[in-house]
Amino acid sequence: MGTTVFTRSLRDRGAQELLGAVAVGLMLLFGMAVYADIDVSFYYDMPPAMLDLMGISDQVGGTAGIAYGAIYGFMGALTLAGLSVSIGASSIAGEERDGTLGLLLGNPRSRGRVLASKLAALVALTTLGAVVMLAVAAVAPDVLGVDVGTVDLVAMMTHMGANALLWGMLAACIGAWSGNRTAASGVAAGAMVLSYLLASLLPLFDGGQAWAQWSPWYWFSGHQPEVNGIDGRWLAMQVGVTVVLAGNAFVGLDRRDLRERRGRTTLVDRLRAHPMTKQVADRVAGSARVSSIMARSTADHQGLLVVVAAIVFSMGMVYGPLFNLLPEGFTDVVDQFPDALMAMVGQADMATAAGWLQGETYSIVMPIAFLTVLVSVGAKAVAGEEEQRTMGLLLANPVPRRQVVLAKAGVLVLYAVVLGVIAFAGVAIGVVVGGLDVAIANVAATTALVTLLGVVFGAIALAVGAATGRTRWATMVSTGVALVSYFAWSFLPLSPTLGDWANLSPFDWYLGSDPLNNGMDWTDAGLLAALAALLVAMSIPLFDRRDLRG
Repeated sequence: MGTTVFTRSLRDRGAQELLGAVAVGLMLLFGMAVYADIDVSFYYDMPPAMLDLMGISDQVGGTAGIAYGAIYGFMGALTLAGLSVSIGASSIAGEERDGTLGLLLGNPRSRGRVLASKLAALVALTTLGAVVMLAVAAVAPDVLGVDVGTVDLVAMMTHMGANALLWGMLAACIGAWSGNRTAASGVAAGAMVLSYLLASLLPLFDGGQAWAQWSPWYWFSGHQPEVNGIDGRWLAMQVGVTVVLAGNAFVGLDRRDLRERRGRTTLVDRLRAHPMTKQVADRVAGSARVSSIMARSTADHQGLLVVVAAIVFSMGMVYGPLFNLLPEGFTDVVDQFPDALMAMVGQADMATAAGWLQGETYSIVMPIAFLTVLVSVGAKAVAGEEEQRTMGLLLANPVPRRQVVLAKAGVLVLYAVVLGVIAFAGVAIGVVVGGLDVAIANVAATTALVTLLGVVFGAIALAVGAATGRTRWATMVSTGVALVSYFAWSFLPLSPTLGDWANLSPFDWYLGSDPLNNGMDWTDAGLLAALAALLVAMSIPLFDRRDLRG
């Protein structure tokens, strides 16, 4: 039983962990290739605050310091820890919310054995992500012919993996005590982001170094393991806290009555229950059973949404003030950037506040965040129900297939709106705090466009899942189309003969009008909304005419 729970957990989450690690590794390869062709000394003229927030070590220097620091020490560390939090939050609380924990415990195995298998899978998956990232970091310099000096990659990835595991174990512990996956992922992700900010900013104040050492993120980054190697004291702190959290998870699970999985009562359901409002509520919302489908589906991806939203909010809030810390010669350095790099950020003028936000936040980070959430929601909307053998239960009720698809599409839009509001709030706060010359209305317009972009690719995943009944195909096709669209928008304009074809890319409808400077382009917004609606409409006959998988 323990082995079965362990292997099932690896199978369910292995692809997500591997995809995240590979994505960060590819970003390292690209970044190292770009940085090798330009003079990166301007980075080390930046104030210590900016270097610390970006994870850059001035002791390493050169291309290695930028690539390993900004990509691995910052984005890679947040990605690995975020994945670990998502896995940890789902370990017990996710099974409990899905109503499957009772099935596991119906076998002759204790709660402790089930939890031990789940935590072992968390350790194995986090280790897998760290090892994949380490392998890419080790071979990248040889592949690209870049001299990285004596960077201690093993020490860096050891502390980074231990850091990710600590936050994942915190999420697992909260989930074991509460049975609430949303609370587990939300508290752990919020604590992770706060710890990162405290570890980076407290040392800038007099006496702040001593206080920063209480932050778990400091145990990973504070002593710069890529330079100084593994620090036994800080690693012992990381492992010790992780073990304590694991022990507390066992105590919490053993002492608590498990929550039953009950259908969520929505406001519409309550209005229907009252005789005075029943008739109006029925006309407004339609079938109560469809309402139940939306209520249940809304909770399916809350953990992933909370983790991604926390990361997006913090990054949006940080990059605004960082613009004021750029050195005076940054404008001259921007002119050195190769065409390939500038194409990746839509030829944004990064010497301006709007161009800086586009290059650092909206061109890559925001689309990845929205696609991570919405492609997952779209892929599992129909195909996930089918693979989990729960679609038959939905269709056993007098609910047409088309209403199931529309209910799932409604959840996709809801998730997009929630993530968009949080992303806008983070960037807007960063703009106000940094005093940047960027209109808040333009920030809202750009965020609305990236929200629509995410809905488009989520709708592609929904359509493919409706046509095939396979989440893997839905994820692969939608991700592949997103990559082709992005590279077409980025690189086709570099060709004098192929440049016009970039106008067909959804990414061009998103950033092609330069919304951070010019505001909302309603034609582009209409194209994105129309494409998303068309894909949802196509999903209905694709699902309606297909024999469901047995």
